[in-house]
Amino acid sequence: MAEQIPMVDYLVLGDSPHLVANACDGCGAIYFDRRNGCAHCFGRSFSKKDLAATGTVRSFSIVHRAAKGVPAPFASAVVDLDGGGQVKGNVLQADGSDPTPENTTLGMKVQLTTWVAGVDDRGTEALAFAFEPAS
Repeated sequence: MAEQIPMVDYLVLGDSPHLVANACDGCGAIYFDRRNGCAHCFGRSFSKKDLAATGTVRSFSIVHRAAKGVPAPFASAVVDLDGGGQVKGNVLQADGSDPTPENTTLGMKVQLTTWVAGVDDRGTEALAFAFEPAS
């Protein structure tokens, strides 16, 4: 198996891939990037928090025109993660079909998945995350 690395720092790979965030120790607000201060309570202390790999589609848009080299259409969604946190990610159809309003819906239960976004000259795979309908 080729070496695999995550595309973003907050994607943890392994047997059960998941996202990890910085949670404010004062109010629990969740951030994916590094913070010097909390935008909610102005706290300055943060701890790492593992986030659930399952959630619910809060909103989505089916994108038909994208930047050169980006295959379209795709469904871009905001997902409310079970147990707290929101993240933007694409929703992939398990059968590989194009997204439609019939197969990507508000309130749809989804689960985190990873996919190979690129491979470098040494064969190292860069993994990105997306969501797929929960089984």
